[in-house]
Amino acid sequence: MSHTPTDTPDSGRSSVARRTVLGAMAAAAATPGILALSSPASAAPAPQAAALPGGGDLGPNVIVVDPSTAGIQAKLDQIFKQQETAQFGTGRYALLFKLGTYNGLNAQLGFYTSIAGLGLSPDDTSINGDVTVDAGWFNGNATQNFWRSAENLALTPVNGTNRWAVAQAAPFRRMHVRGGLNLAPNGYGWASGGYIADSRIDGSVGPYSQQQWYTRDSSVGGWSNAVWNMVFSGVQGAPAQSFPNPPYTTLDTTPVSREKPFLYLNGSEYRVFLPEKRTNARGVTWGSGTPRGTSLPLSQFYVAKPGVTAATLNAALTQGLHLLLTPGIYHLDQPIQVNRAGTVVLGLGYATLIPDNGVTALRTADVDGVRLAGFLIDAGPVNSNTLLEVGPTGASADHSANPTTVQDVFVRIGGAGAGKATTSMVINSRHTIIDHTWVWRADHGTGVGWDTNRADYGIRVNGSDVLATGLFVEHFNKYDVQWFGERGRTIFFQNEKAYDAPNQAAIQNGSIKGYAAYKVADSVTTHEGWGLGSYCYYNVDPTIVQHHGFAAPNKPGVKFHDLLVVSLGGAGQYERVINDTGAPTSGTSTVPSTVVSYP
Repeated sequence: MSHTPTDTPDSGRSSVARRTVLGAMAAAAATPGILALSSPASAAPAPQAAALPGGGDLGPNVIVVDPSTAGIQAKLDQIFKQQETAQFGTGRYALLFKLGTYNGLNAQLGFYTSIAGLGLSPDDTSINGDVTVDAGWFNGNATQNFWRSAENLALTPVNGTNRWAVAQAAPFRRMHVRGGLNLAPNGYGWASGGYIADSRIDGSVGPYSQQQWYTRDSSVGGWSNAVWNMVFSGVQGAPAQSFPNPPYTTLDTTPVSREKPFLYLNGSEYRVFLPEKRTNARGVTWGSGTPRGTSLPLSQFYVAKPGVTAATLNAALTQGLHLLLTPGIYHLDQPIQVNRAGTVVLGLGYATLIPDNGVTALRTADVDGVRLAGFLIDAGPVNSNTLLEVGPTGASADHSANPTTVQDVFVRIGGAGAGKATTSMVINSRHTIIDHTWVWRADHGTGVGWDTNRADYGIRVNGSDVLATGLFVEHFNKYDVQWFGERGRTIFFQNEKAYDAPNQAAIQNGSIKGYAAYKVADSVTTHEGWGLGSYCYYNVDPTIVQHHGFAAPNKPGVKFHDLLVVSLGGAGQYERVINDTGAPTSGTSTVPSTVVSYP
């Protein structure tokens, strides 16, 4: 998403210092202002490689504070000043707040900055103040406020309402706002978000200029308006179903959900909490005491630092450790291979994986209960066939009791430099839950062009019984989403077709004008989607015509609810919404064409 693709990003990336694994474990412990955990003892010489240590300090880009820490506001301001406009920079930060009450803070969040409390409940860490995202850096336009997050905090906003004016890849999870929430920038400029889960907003949520939004398993005191596509599942206080006027799509419950793993403190010990799976979920998980689930001590994680090799990460996994990726850039010359059931790969502060030589960044085996969460995959300059693979080709095991979850895992091709990937994310394992992803072929930044950051396909789902809750996929050269598995379900989809198609011929799909944003394979007999939108903005050749946003077999078991297509300012047009159904967009009016039910 970007309505102004001419902004100038930071040029290039500074090199990441290479350190040995054990040296990295010990070196950062001396950094002032960082909470250091126990450092591993030196390994005795041995004829074979020593076992990698679990636990360790969290490194220099994790800032841990408690209510008595001096200079918290100054530190927040320093990081924000550095990150406010660094859309394609290399800085990565996680701001972690110990349990207690903090007064008079305004944590403004820039790019690649995460803020989180360290309690089991958001109410364990209270800020009398704000966690703010605004768009002053971009003249009041919030459509590029990507890659930042807030989790596990209670806020009492200074003026009664907290401002969270974000675009894609900016989750608001496990938050308690003791007041209202404003999702628009100051001045009500353009905004294109967003995602809330497992949160309670005591007051009303005002989306104002937000084009679309998805809220899951939460509680709101009210919701004031809608532009194009507001979707709710399992939200207490959500507005009633009324698409397209106003465009509210409301499901009483979420069919299956399992909240994202999170770091917390048990006394002075770090642990990672693993929330349990819920079916027909509604409301927050933390409202009546301790959330349900299990936890792991940090000693069972390999705490990775930038500069570590993929071989070392795989050695840690083989050894039986989970992975905690601390903030920074990780270059990979081979895939991270997750083979063990129940493995957790958790990133902090938008830890970023870059496959340097055309490899896949991460693969999982066809096993139960893998949890992938909180990291960004940035395509490298050599084309990767895939960037993330959940399960091998042909995976068929039943994971209904303990599915794999992919949560706040974001993919980018181009923008920070030329990158290429044929298919970004491939889901082969059955019952996988994709819970909030933004898979983005960049439309602005460095290394951007129809063939420069070539990426034909965004997400391909081969496994059956896959559920997507909060699917954002944009700008791919061909299909943005392809779904081959049976009994797939998507709740909320946001898409823009590629801006930069040079002409009609470049997007021609056989006899069809353009590739659908969301394509269900002709072989599929059962599929369902709710609240799906596709937009076009063919600014290179505004005469391009896209036949439809959605394509699916015309079968009784294939059902869609609340679909829309929009031409942004008349730069390109849709002839239909889904298959051959729905009115065309026309003229320069940015007005959706909708289909309430299909077939």
